[in-house]
Amino acid sequence: MRTADLVLADLAGVVRATFPDRDYSATVGPHTRAFADLELASIDLVVLAERLEAFYGRRLAFGPFLKGLRDRGADDLELGELVAFLQSQVV
Repeated sequence: MRTADLVLADLAGVVRATFPDRDYSATVGPHTRAFADLELASIDLVVLAERLEAFYGRRLAFGPFLKGLRDRGADDLELGELVAFLQSQVV
């Protein structure tokens, strides 16, 4: 299993490559929020999911993951949650 630090580094790299016109020079960490801090829109999250699948070379179960967030009433996504999800998907 990939470590959380390695997956977070992967994620930060994919975010920066996916949205090169945005300034993400600040540290992207586990408590960074996708919407509030990175200013992503919902469609940006879809694009990011596609890029992560391409990066890891496999389909990832984003649908159930996002449904779980919605079901618990989450209004934002901390990258630490996304890292834990990615760790569970990428062995």
